[in-house]
Amino acid sequence: MKGLVHLMLALTAGSVAASPLHDVQTPLALARHGAKVDLINELKKAEIIPQILDDFVPELTVAAFWDHATAEVGNTVNPELTQKRPNLQLIDYISDDFVATTRSLLEPSVQFTVALTDPDAPSRDDPKWSQMCHWIATNVSLTEMDSFRDLLSTRPYQEDNALVETQFSKGMVTIMPYKAPGPPPKTGKHRYIFVALAPKNRTTETLRLVKPSDRQYWGYGKEGKGVRNWAEEMGLVVVGANFVYAQNKKQ
Repeated sequence: MKGLVHLMLALTAGSVAASPLHDVQTPLALARHGAKVDLINELKKAEIIPQILDDFVPELTVAAFWDHATAEVGNTVNPELTQKRPNLQLIDYISDDFVATTRSLLEPSVQFTVALTDPDAPSRDDPKWSQMCHWIATNVSLTEMDSFRDLLSTRPYQEDNALVETQFSKGMVTIMPYKAPGPPPKTGKHRYIFVALAPKNRTTETLRLVKPSDRQYWGYGKEGKGVRNWAEEMGLVVVGANFVYAQNKKQ
């Protein structure tokens, strides 16, 4: 649960400085041990932008956490701790200067979707099987910052996430079942990327999302195809992201 405590502290701390490519402040994505993180900069350093995602303006925070591990924007997790489906929460946390430009998108009735993809299959040096679709879930709830902080503060040091999972996962619908990270031996670190998506036209109508025909290449049959292609086909745009590194203990 320490990761959740770091997350709560970070979200309480305030927003990060503006990204050099954006004239508005980006939301605090997550924290590494309580430190503030510039999401776009971290995604570029990890080559997620532009390799997997196009540049975008973050409009919410993506929280993803397992029982004993938390996604903290580029931290390394033990894949053995990620075998159970993580809890997801999208947090309506944005700077005051940014609210006016995104309020119409961040309505509770908008259908939000989160995808988890691995672009490093079987390895980052030889991604001939990428991308690999690990999970797609929709109807992921959007929570206001105050509500999220209040929920975590009720039992910040609990050893299990039973309370959190009950609150966060209610109503979530699986499109592609969760496949836990399982990087093969001697393939180095893999990037596992959580991508938050919303309707491009900002509709509040129910979306009819189609499950990819296969996990490998997201069903598109060509190396490098993945979440970007599926999102475009489904009429979705990226509104947030998070990621972790994981590797097999045999290297």
